[in-house]
Amino acid sequence: MEFKHFTLQALLLLEILMLNPISCFDNCNFPAIFNFGDSNSDTGGLSAAFGQAPPPNGETFFDAPAGRFCDGRLLIDLIAERLGLPHLSAFLDSIGSNFSHGANFATADSTIRPQNTTISQSGYSPISLDVQHVQYSDFLRRSQIIRKQGSFQNLLPKEGYFSRALYTFDIGQNDLTAGYKLDLSTEQVKAYVPDVLDQFSRVIKLLYAQGGRSFWVHNTGPVGCLPYVMDRFSVTAAQIDKYGCSSPYNQVAQNFNLRLKEAVFQLRKQLPQAAITYVDVYSVKYSLISQAKKLGFENPFLVCCGHGGKYNYNRFVKCGSKRVVNGTEIVLAKSCKDPSVRISWDGTHFTEAANRWIFDQIVDGSFSDPPVSLKFACNRMNS
Repeated sequence: MEFKHFTLQALLLLEILMLNPISCFDNCNFPAIFNFGDSNSDTGGLSAAFGQAPPPNGETFFDAPAGRFCDGRLLIDLIAERLGLPHLSAFLDSIGSNFSHGANFATADSTIRPQNTTISQSGYSPISLDVQHVQYSDFLRRSQIIRKQGSFQNLLPKEGYFSRALYTFDIGQNDLTAGYKLDLSTEQVKAYVPDVLDQFSRVIKLLYAQGGRSFWVHNTGPVGCLPYVMDRFSVTAAQIDKYGCSSPYNQVAQNFNLRLKEAVFQLRKQLPQAAITYVDVYSVKYSLISQAKKLGFENPFLVCCGHGGKYNYNRFVKCGSKRVVNGTEIVLAKSCKDPSVRISWDGTHFTEAANRWIFDQIVDGSFSDPPVSLKFACNRMNS
């Protein structure tokens, strides 16, 4: 009887493992994260280079500006926390930074392709993805030289961390809007997407050649649902979908994501030892916006930190903007009373509450290809 009971248990366990192959995977125990991206994952890069994101940015979690264009934490912060790692210091920030568990090369307003304009002309960061990779390469080389010299050992990653780290990417959104700011048509924007993704793939290959093996890639979100896009570009009533988003701009994002997924598929074939996880944040963000009230949020297009306009958004009076009136400095674009019920923080970025909801949907692999959770993202699966 005992033998039969054991056999039944063994068969039950085997069935569970077959239904859930992920449980057979190794826990990756990532010792570090190296992040590349734009404002969706910038933890202080642009602020270090061009001036701090002003209050009330950071008010919800950090109680002060913390280099993030958000009231609190971003997805990359929540990713680090889930992996048991500290929040990432921005590579460009020399004040109080600790790089022992990775570094963040993202800057707000970054693009994959370099822009032919200055930041004062277009608003786009000069620190495009290729520059971020140059910075990473410099960090990889010099950090180990300095460690061997016995200096700052506690502030720099160990040599073995680079091959075991998780390399995260959240970039591409600004490449799409950059075209529209140049008055390009939707078809013209779609036409240059292959070149954008060729440059993205090139950076992945370079990181792989330098020892990187685990890559976590976010696709781009529904840009047609962002208040700043609907305010900045001409959107007709006929172009608004049933949830209030601009269909043409979302279709461009979907086209980008389709091609990004194809690029990831090709990279898996070309880089046999790489584990590349494609994460569909577009679907998650669109679900959040389309079901906002059901999920406990208010109007998904109403900006928390803004001033005037249809969505409490004015691109000339951004979050934290001040003005001197009769000799007294006043803040024009203040935070709303309760950011936890808003989705849009400043018309471009999400609130911490929205980021937390998005993270909870993607962390277990439900929106990933292959469907692996964050902690198992070093395990390679056949496409």
